[in-house]
Amino acid sequence: MDKTNVILILIDKRTDAALKVQEILTENGCIIKTRLGMHETSNCAEEGLIFLNVKGSEDNINELIKELDNIKRVDAKLVKMSISDKKG
Repeated sequence: MDKTNVILILIDKRTDAALKVQEILTENGCIIKTRLGMHETSNCAEEGLIFLNVKGSEDNINELIKELDNIKRVDAKLVKMSISDKKG
């Protein structure tokens, strides 16, 4: 079965980091299959969370994470998942 790669991006100051994050995601659009962004709406909170389902080479995915992590107040993590054939 194919692996599923998900990148979780936590943005602490959306108003400060959103433009740079958007620029990087646009540059890497070819490896992004699905994108879901959420932010807290009460009191116009500054924290946001983005889920990316990505498909590409390990190097491309790692480079995307590195670029995102280099932005102040942004944390990006890769989650790799797959389902194996289990009997029982």
